[in-house]
Amino acid sequence: MTDRTTDGQQEVTRRAVLRSGAGVAAAGATTALSAPPAAARTRPGRRPAGLPTEVAGVPLPDGEVARRAVAFARRVSSETLFNHVLRSYVFGTLLVDHPEVRYDRELGFVAAVLHDLGLVEAFRTPSERFEVDGADAARRFLERLRVPAERVEVVWDAIALHTSAGIAARKRPEIALVCAGSGVDFTGHGLERIPSDAVTEVLDAFPRRQFKQVAVDTMLSLCRTKPMGELMHPFAEVGRRHLPGFPVPTVEDLVLTAPFTE
Repeated sequence: MTDRTTDGQQEVTRRAVLRSGAGVAAAGATTALSAPPAAARTRPGRRPAGLPTEVAGVPLPDGEVARRAVAFARRVSSETLFNHVLRSYVFGTLLVDHPEVRYDRELGFVAAVLHDLGLVEAFRTPSERFEVDGADAARRFLERLRVPAERVEVVWDAIALHTSAGIAARKRPEIALVCAGSGVDFTGHGLERIPSDAVTEVLDAFPRRQFKQVAVDTMLSLCRTKPMGELMHPFAEVGRRHLPGFPVPTVEDLVLTAPFTE
């Protein structure tokens, strides 16, 4: 989830921390969009660019915007982060894909591929949540490609809401797909709904590359460099656990210090 590891090997023993953000997102989105996963299970072929044509029966879109998004994400991301966003697309598709669910596969793919740009240092702002930083970076990228504004807005919403399951699950399928897929890959919550052979194929195609430790290192990096961006964000719990004197108040602190007389 980051473009570098910075903090050594820390063991996170509180599963609740890792489940508090995207884990909740996965739970909400997968419950709201429960549907049988795609049945086809074929081994992927290889494109000249090095991506499979499909993974676990899920085709990877190959339109011009999709190709440009993949090239961009690959260029700015570590292998760990790049593999995560691709796993997110496949897992999300396996969870939402159903004959009765109509959606734009390329739009969902582009949103998934770009959904963690806010974790890349080049796109971080001093105070915004990483989801908003990523959504803004994706918007700028797509606008340079002259993607229609209404499509850009779907991608923006999918990225900005990908850790907010209660909202994303009620939005259009492309948005719910990114939320569900990224949440499953982040915490494993909902992974039991995906057949084990499909999971194996996804992990073979896009290996995790120490994803758990990189994820924790990234959360700590955000807490160190832009702590107020984590205000009322689940990542703040990681900062409070690992960083002495972490300055971000809790929700309780905010309520009790509100400037009212009672």
